[in-house]
Amino acid sequence: MDDALWVQLSALQHFRFCPRQCALIHIEAIWDENRLTAEGRVLHERVHSSGREKRDSLIIVRGLRLYSQRHRLSGIADVVEFHQTNDDDSGVSLTGEEGHWIPFPVEYKRGRPKKSGLDVEQLAAQALCLSEMLSVPVAAGALYYGASKRRMNVQFTEAIFREVIDLANSVRRLLESGDTPAPNTGNHCASCSLLNACLPFVLERSVVRYYRQIDMDNGSENMT
Repeated sequence: MDDALWVQLSALQHFRFCPRQCALIHIEAIWDENRLTAEGRVLHERVHSSGREKRDSLIIVRGLRLYSQRHRLSGIADVVEFHQTNDDDSGVSLTGEEGHWIPFPVEYKRGRPKKSGLDVEQLAAQALCLSEMLSVPVAAGALYYGASKRRMNVQFTEAIFREVIDLANSVRRLLESGDTPAPNTGNHCASCSLLNACLPFVLERSVVRYYRQIDMDNGSENMT
């Protein structure tokens, strides 16, 4: 794993949304915004620019850089809360602070909770990084949704962490291949900011015509 390609945390969600989108962004370096991505970017920028603060037994760190050498993952956390604890075994020491603290990642999302496990996987990936960086288990985190202005607490399990590791390996294989997958059209295409760059429906029709022409040519050959 020491010579494996590093995967950005954002690429995990791009891949789960659409492998072609992931390749367009992380292989071909194509990016465009629509209303949804612009709203999400503004939300993240607002969170990251708020700085660090301490409230009694709570420390809030924003825009914290994360990495996992073991799993070759890197990215930036929106917020990591550190909750003071009396249990020395479950907490970590922080420079300039007394006592021990439990890390608790919080990811901000502009919309509402998704039916898929997309958001949970991204949060769990942050927890994997934090756990390795701080040498302490990270058992829980939260997702904050701008549409409802509510937090959804998430408990991490070994099964979730295995899913994240498998996902990261799938993304890595895609990026190492250097190949952009063909379109897989669906309802998700309408919300994709790369719709004009991807042209999924145009390419899909071209592929269909191509194979129809092959079938017609093969039919002509069989008749001779």
